[in-house]
Amino acid sequence: MDLRRPVSSITVRSMKAHRVVLIPGDGIGPEVTEAVKRILAAAEAPIEWVQHLAGLAALANGKDVLPPETLAAVREHGVALKGPCTTPVGKGFSSINVQLRKKLNLYAAVRPVRSLEGVPTRFSNVDLVIVRENTEGLYSGIESEVTTGVVTSMKVATETACTRIARWAFRYSQQRRRRKVTVFHKANIMKLTDGMFIRCAQQVHEKEFGSFPYQELIIDAGCMRMVQDPTQFDVLLLENLYGDVVSDLCAGFVGGLGVVPGANIGEEDAVFEAVHGSAPDIAGKGIANPLALLMSAVMMLNHLGDTRGDTSCRQIGQRIKAAYNCALADGQKTSDLGGSLGTAQFADAVIERLRG
Repeated sequence: MDLRRPVSSITVRSMKAHRVVLIPGDGIGPEVTEAVKRILAAAEAPIEWVQHLAGLAALANGKDVLPPETLAAVREHGVALKGPCTTPVGKGFSSINVQLRKKLNLYAAVRPVRSLEGVPTRFSNVDLVIVRENTEGLYSGIESEVTTGVVTSMKVATETACTRIARWAFRYSQQRRRRKVTVFHKANIMKLTDGMFIRCAQQVHEKEFGSFPYQELIIDAGCMRMVQDPTQFDVLLLENLYGDVVSDLCAGFVGGLGVVPGANIGEEDAVFEAVHGSAPDIAGKGIANPLALLMSAVMMLNHLGDTRGDTSCRQIGQRIKAAYNCALADGQKTSDLGGSLGTAQFADAVIERLRG
């Protein structure tokens, strides 16, 4: 299912290797990226990697943090897999993730969150998808210092972007046979910006998806209800900042950011990424969990299958998913999940089950 454009406009490409831009990232990025490459190679995924740099790794090579050639490569090939990139806190360069989303107009951020066998948590049957508007809100980065000690930050909302993400969320939910779309908002206070967000969602629902279950909740009440019982929700639709915060909150239901994948999808391009940080404190130690990036790679394979007519990609993605699910169920886990395996060892465990 191509969630970017109508099926009639899809260009079916060669069933041979798909060229995918690989951005290893910073910190633990190169280690988890190498593990994922090994697993995809063992599964015989039809991928040809085109490696480019971003973040501190790019700076260390005398380049911009987001080099023009990296952006050009993603635009040329349409798909990228990205490891975590470092973002300085309170100073320095702006987030590489935010820059990529803006410059490539990757307006839909998608984070599936589901319980995993072998990863015990407070809740055992979580199955959520967070859909986040990726280009506007407070993350527009429009800030200014009014006078000494006083700064402002502007929250931006447009009907175009609010309508576009609502339509994407409903279409995704319908195609994936999900149960319900819930909008979290704060329109009782931010009557213009969040008011526009829910109004656009209402209009899209009424005009195009009227029979699909839909509800709205003020975000603070919604979060309270969610931590009481996340199973009452299914697909969550949120503006940018709320989506960022709530998606990390939801990751806590299933074991943390190390077991949650992410995708950023636009009309033409898509970037799949691990949503956790670059963890410089453990970089080079060989203990990082590659699962989040591996799960993102499975999302990437599904996307290639949907958009390029290559059913083998989706089939391979299903095999990889079954293999890492089996590894976790067998207790083959990295230390962050209570196990003892290192990065390469976990990759070996998944590859063993692929071949078994």
